[in-house]
Amino acid sequence: MKQKHEMAQGGSAPAESREHGTESIADLIRNLATDLSTLLGKEIELAKSEVGESVSEAKTAVGAIATGAAIAMAGLVVLLMSAVIGLSNVVDPWLAALIVGTVALLVGYLMVSSAKKKMSAHSIVPDRTLASTRKDKETLKRATR
Repeated sequence: MKQKHEMAQGGSAPAESREHGTESIADLIRNLATDLSTLLGKEIELAKSEVGESVSEAKTAVGAIATGAAIAMAGLVVLLMSAVIGLSNVVDPWLAALIVGTVALLVGYLMVSSAKKKMSAHSIVPDRTLASTRKDKETLKRATR
């Protein structure tokens, strides 16, 4: 009875039965089912964790893209209003507006493209979990041969 209670709690059969090779097939199947259930539970936990990390990184990149775009727009408006007035004292007003607008757009473009690179560099696919699951699959294949 104690052996069944230990196995139900994730334990294994007593060491003496393993040492003497007296475990029954039913015990082995129960142990396999328990171990497989534990393994699958841990794989699911790992997948959740890994996907959570990837989603968090993607959120950060999306936030950076939005921030870069907002700054680019605000910069465009403010620089066009103030710098055009200042530069129009040196060059024609249309040339002043062109210079300021180009600089603001360039800065915004650089920020957005940098954030996009960060976002595409992080895949949402749980690579570690997939590799671990493949390894477990191969181990189970070898164990059942």
